[in-house]
Amino acid sequence: MEIKIVQVPPEKGKARPTDESNLGFGKIFTDHFFTMKYHHDRGWHDAMIGPYHELSLEPTAMCFHYGQEIFEGLKAYRGRNGSIFLFRPSENIKRMNASAKRLCMPTIDPDLFMEAMKKLALIEQDWIPHGRGTSLYIRPTMIATERSLGVHPSNEYLFFIVVGPVGAYYPEGFNPTKIYVSEEYVRSAPGGIGHCKAAGNYAASLYASKLAAEMGYTQVLWLDAIERKYVEEVGTSNIFFVIGNELITPPLTGTILPGVTRDSVIQIARSWGINVLERPLAMDEILSAFASGNPTIREVFASGTAAIVSPIGQIYYQGKVHIIGEGKTGPLAEKLYNEILGIQYGEKEDPFNWRVKLS
Repeated sequence: MEIKIVQVPPEKGKARPTDESNLGFGKIFTDHFFTMKYHHDRGWHDAMIGPYHELSLEPTAMCFHYGQEIFEGLKAYRGRNGSIFLFRPSENIKRMNASAKRLCMPTIDPDLFMEAMKKLALIEQDWIPHGRGTSLYIRPTMIATERSLGVHPSNEYLFFIVVGPVGAYYPEGFNPTKIYVSEEYVRSAPGGIGHCKAAGNYAASLYASKLAAEMGYTQVLWLDAIERKYVEEVGTSNIFFVIGNELITPPLTGTILPGVTRDSVIQIARSWGINVLERPLAMDEILSAFASGNPTIREVFASGTAAIVSPIGQIYYQGKVHIIGEGKTGPLAEKLYNEILGIQYGEKEDPFNWRVKLS
């Protein structure tokens, strides 16, 4: 399918930010976005990159009523020599199509998906910031648009991609965050859609996240829905524990998101000879390690597209604060952060062939 391109005249474009240290995250959007429509009789059609504008939807559009909405998140990076890179975009495409299948939504041809992201990033390349730690965030989204009330999969959809310059995801930057373990509320359950990047998963997390924020915590560490004892995800990220000489992360059993950065951390750590285990990890085991120090919890960190690697300095659980590594960033978290960042910006070798060069 050919992608139609309608560009905004330069004199009508938005003012670009001049202070890269104050970009924030998800607040600024560029002049153009990609759209494509789906109808069950026609399939995908009307692929277009055009001026960024508000969407017009019927009040009965099914996304408002029955939750068929999925999305992805990835970034375009500007290297030191002006080159522009994507990081493992095929994995985001694969994951979005997996989310689509689970929510009875149409999948998207991977080649067309990739072409749309590349062309949009190149059209908006002047918006890509130059500072290390900044990037152009790419948000592909699909929503159900059929005008209908009644529970059934929609027959019509809109797929769109918006982009915008971003800085650090957390106000702390690359400094240890504080997380709150939720015992009362859960994010997902076996057999549900916890492994999908779907709007409903994030809506389910908001209340506990609000309570945690009111107590001064950055994110919520979710426990499993059945026994409320095994760690799953932390906020918008996957979680890793360095216990003794092992790097441990919860397994992909359908209740947590299969993070692209999670997989990158695992592959890099194993290439360094680190013993990486994907296994259930109970809070009782974590508390025992805190209490006895044998084995020692050396580090805890989260991984995700937005923050890459985010060190965790303390965990609040059952009324008690547990400090990790004296509240400082651990050496493995810092090494992984710099390694992934270096690959993304074209500063390091890319032994896994993850980097996709656009220009």
